[in-house]
Amino acid sequence: MPSLTYISPDQKKYTVIAELGHSLMEIAVKNDVEGIDADCGGACACATCHIIIPPEFLSKTGPAHEDESALLDFMDNRQAGSRLSCQIEMKKELDGMVVKVPRS
Repeated sequence: MPSLTYISPDQKKYTVIAELGHSLMEIAVKNDVEGIDADCGGACACATCHIIIPPEFLSKTGPAHEDESALLDFMDNRQAGSRLSCQIEMKKELDGMVVKVPRS
């Protein structure tokens, strides 16, 4: 099984088994990752699942679509690599990725 590591806003590391086909938000919630609130349940409506993708994985996750990008635009802490974890599906190419969960 592939794995992911989430780094919480308090720098706690969560290395978890990442089931293929599940969103990074679902994986984070299942593993109680601090900082991923997922208030809208994955409907791309709240941005409480904001993560930072490392540069070397950006091409593998693909670009944010228009709705996701619009939500991220309203955030004070948007940066290069900002994505909503509800919009990224786990696939083999993401195995070993380390994402940061920024402070909200």
